[in-house]
Amino acid sequence: MSTPITTTVTVTGMTCGHCVSSVREEVGRIDGVTSVDVDLASGLVTIAGAAPVEREAIAAAVDEAGYQLAN
Repeated sequence: MSTPITTTVTVTGMTCGHCVSSVREEVGRIDGVTSVDVDLASGLVTIAGAAPVEREAIAAAVDEAGYQLAN
């Protein structure tokens, strides 16, 4: 079994548990993503998958949830 490849990004604008759920749901829909961990306090989102996830795909999913990636 291969080790998942993780990518960590920072999302801005999340303020509550609903925000966390929205980001987790949208990012989790990206093809190849196996898990999404969202930390509300820091804004860090850790994404795991069998292959690296493109930043553009993550940005689009975060935008769909109503938030933005930090630069």
